[in-house]
Amino acid sequence: MVSETVLMTADGSALVGDLVVPGPVRSVVLFAHGSGSSRLSPRNRAVAGVLQHAGFGTLLLDLLTEQEERVDAVTAEHRFDIPLLGRRLTAAIDWLAGQPATRELPVDLFGASTGAAAALVAAARRPDRVRAVVSRGGRPDLAGDALSEVRAPVLLIVGGRDEQVLRMNQDGARRLGASHKILVIPGATHLFAEPGALEAVANAAREWFLYGVEEAARGAAGDTADGGVAHGAADAGTRGAREEGAR
Repeated sequence: MVSETVLMTADGSALVGDLVVPGPVRSVVLFAHGSGSSRLSPRNRAVAGVLQHAGFGTLLLDLLTEQEERVDAVTAEHRFDIPLLGRRLTAAIDWLAGQPATRELPVDLFGASTGAAAALVAAARRPDRVRAVVSRGGRPDLAGDALSEVRAPVLLIVGGRDEQVLRMNQDGARRLGASHKILVIPGATHLFAEPGALEAVANAAREWFLYGVEEAARGAAGDTADGGVAHGAADAGTRGAREEGAR
């Protein structure tokens, strides 16, 4: 088992991450936090714990340096700099390819808020390395032209009461070039702070990383109408959740 704090150089800056590889794993899930957050996000760490228990490695990464975080707290100039965040996440994918514990593993991406846009940009830049993407309350619309270049299957998880972000996800989904699905958690707001909401997110992400990729591949081989992503792929542990826009 590997459990360590790591330091990497990405886009000319030193970034800190927490890497956990609990024995033999299916893949390593690289987390991209949202605006004003960090690798210490309690929500992302809760999701990471569920994924580790299911047999996935995880890397939670600070996308900004300490100095940049201090500046961003005042000016907010970095949190929406998707090209910057996307470059750093891409560099982290390359870093994983050079580490003994992860070099043979495919990479899954889990992005929250603006981190989801960075994850989609990185997926477009590394189609041979990125296996699947999950967005939690994300802003796929901020990924711009990269959306049409994504090849990994994408699960977009949105709170039912996060209406503005839901519309942004619907708009972004229409531009995705990959198999994708929107999963709506009823009653949940942007941070999924309601009882059971974050658990539903974690379970849906686990099921997507376990089965969504296989379903998408089978669907692509069979040229199914919904892009091959099974409607049950993200159902476990998400009672009452509804899906829309699957393809």
